[in-house]
Amino acid sequence: MLPADLKPEQFTGYPPEARKLVTNDLAALQRLPLSFLPSLLREVIDYDFKFPAERKSLERELANLSALSPEQTKDWFKGFAQIRLSSTLEQSDWVNAPAQFVEQLSAYLWTTHQLDAFRLAALAYAERLQVALPSEPPAMPRLGITVIGQGATTTGEPLFRKLRPHGVYFSRVQPENGLKQILEALDARAKAHPAAYGHWYIDGGQEADHDPAITCVSYHVLEPVRAAVSSKIRVEIERPGMGPETLRSLLAQMRPSDLGSGAWTAQNAGKPGDAVLDRFQLKLLTEGSGTQIFSTTFAQWAAREALRRAQPLTLLVRFAPRQRQKPMNEMLSGTEVRAELDPMGSLVDADIGAYYNWLNQQRLTGSEQSSFLVWFENHNEAVAIGPSMPRGTESTTPADLQKLISWMT
Repeated sequence: MLPADLKPEQFTGYPPEARKLVTNDLAALQRLPLSFLPSLLREVIDYDFKFPAERKSLERELANLSALSPEQTKDWFKGFAQIRLSSTLEQSDWVNAPAQFVEQLSAYLWTTHQLDAFRLAALAYAERLQVALPSEPPAMPRLGITVIGQGATTTGEPLFRKLRPHGVYFSRVQPENGLKQILEALDARAKAHPAAYGHWYIDGGQEADHDPAITCVSYHVLEPVRAAVSSKIRVEIERPGMGPETLRSLLAQMRPSDLGSGAWTAQNAGKPGDAVLDRFQLKLLTEGSGTQIFSTTFAQWAAREALRRAQPLTLLVRFAPRQRQKPMNEMLSGTEVRAELDPMGSLVDADIGAYYNWLNQQRLTGSEQSSFLVWFENHNEAVAIGPSMPRGTESTTPADLQKLISWMT
């Protein structure tokens, strides 16, 4: 089947909002090449479980496609139209399984030496889309905060070496009640500019008390979910012929319901389930490498995905000690009652993780007005980056975390 043959009834398997979205723009989709359309449908089919920023971006893209004339559509997608596809791909169920089609397409493009042509077509489309739909500025300047070094006593090496050139290094931070002051600043921003999934708190350990309006993802609370995912992985890797690519495909198709309601009991205790957040958290554990067993990897990947997908106005990431490195089979076995922690190794992980958090925040719109703070928890070192912070400087002025945040914002 080709896109020109699409009919509304073929989307009955889509969730309700996604089905409505795709059928409203069906005429535009019928004009698109098969080498491109499943990639778009892969996003559309998950529309009901996307964050507001993702929904708006997808809606704008579909509206733009509908506004193109047939001649403009041919011009926009001429690179994709030149891609040759096999009859096997054309006859596959790419409407209801677009993600699987995209995986198979990637392998096919590689074996037929068309990967470069596809990449050039994708880049050309992305550039045109960016011109047609320029990114909108955030409702307020973004603020990112990363807290590192929980449980660590000494650094060994200087901290924040990659971030110091971009802001002010403070060496006399007053650490008393530091985390509380940061959470209070987070709560204040959420109250001043309320937005669904607009203010986040990601904790690599046990989350601290915070305003319920803040979207919170916690490694500790997700322990039953992590155990269930690890159990699934153990079962699958023992199957004969199971390779990493097949395992990744199986995990990508997993849904929260596949783990049973018991896995989500702690996560949704005392409140109704959040289907969007539950799906996001499951993807953290099924698409991230090591997120099931290393708290620092979990926090880093969660921050990356939250920034990429939800584009929050405020993001607090607090790293916690991870378990010490051991053979992978042992770590996935789930037999160890209490893992041995590695605070110093985790500090090194979190230090570079803070740098990646800043880089990912800089990729969002409004980056020139954004601010970023990284603090060595319960110690007197921090780096503050923002429009009012002179680059590559140091300060010995005593200040608590509340004051640092006020100077930045």
